[in-house]
Amino acid sequence: MSKITESVFALIAPIVENNGMEVVEVEYKNLYGQDTVIVYIDKEGGVTLDDCELIHNAIDQPMDELDPTDGKPYNLNVSSPGIDRPLKTERDFVKKMGMEMEVSLYKPVAELGKVKKFNAKLIGYDDGQRIVELEYKTKNIKLNIKDIALIREAIIF
Repeated sequence: MSKITESVFALIAPIVENNGMEVVEVEYKNLYGQDTVIVYIDKEGGVTLDDCELIHNAIDQPMDELDPTDGKPYNLNVSSPGIDRPLKTERDFVKKMGMEMEVSLYKPVAELGKVKKFNAKLIGYDDGQRIVELEYKTKNIKLNIKDIALIREAIIF
């Protein structure tokens, strides 16, 4: 995390939690030619447009007081994480347990041969060890989170 995203996260996390939601991620990037702070929020049952508006209004003034960009103008967006968002937090992994995942590795691992992209069922996660356990075809494999470039719920049509 950058200094900006860390300071924003620390400021808004309690505000968001007091409204029954959690901050999933804070991004700071140039979007369509404008510096933008994007706050991704989530809650049980999913986030509505009203939730995003509520949080935007709740954090707008504190963000102005924080001035995370040292006077540089920015847009503030509050959004749901979206269905195709990568799993990042322990809560993400727990919520998606037993579901089919789309997995991309940085490089092949011995257990999979030359395969770098595959779908597998999420069957375990150890946050302390940073290990993801997957059921791939007929075998269970354990991968270190640092070897995974992307893991997200598979969208099956």
